[in-house]
Amino acid sequence: MPTYTPKASEIQREWHVVDADGLVLGRLCTEVARVLRGKHKPTFAPHIDTGDHVIIINAEKIVMTAGKADRTMVYRHSGYPGGIKSETYAHLHARKPEEALRKSIRGMLPKGPLGRQQILKLQVYAGPTHPHAAQTPKTLEIPGAKAR
Repeated sequence: MPTYTPKASEIQREWHVVDADGLVLGRLCTEVARVLRGKHKPTFAPHIDTGDHVIIINAEKIVMTAGKADRTMVYRHSGYPGGIKSETYAHLHARKPEEALRKSIRGMLPKGPLGRQQILKLQVYAGPTHPHAAQTPKTLEIPGAKAR
């Protein structure tokens, strides 16, 4: 019996919204990366983008436990020799909360063209509102992600 491979016309994409208020960063990112990849569907294939769209609101209210925000460093490089820049996650989160969350999720996706295609289905907003009401997104519950 041949292995089932979903065709592009068979993929059904849904929209999910996540309220990140008080959620732990790592637990939220792993669940969102799983939905973006499509691993929650029975038609998952590792070489095809079968994932859904995810909207994250209240990104500025995400938390990191055990003081990791001050210990964790975030790096970027300009491409030139000596062009590496570093800052703590707490500083990046204070400056650009959307970018801090997007960078954490991107690290959990595949590297290459497939991962770049999957990260495009992620929308992150610092505040409680988003402009995607026309898509009628469903609420995505993240089990065990609340900070204590």
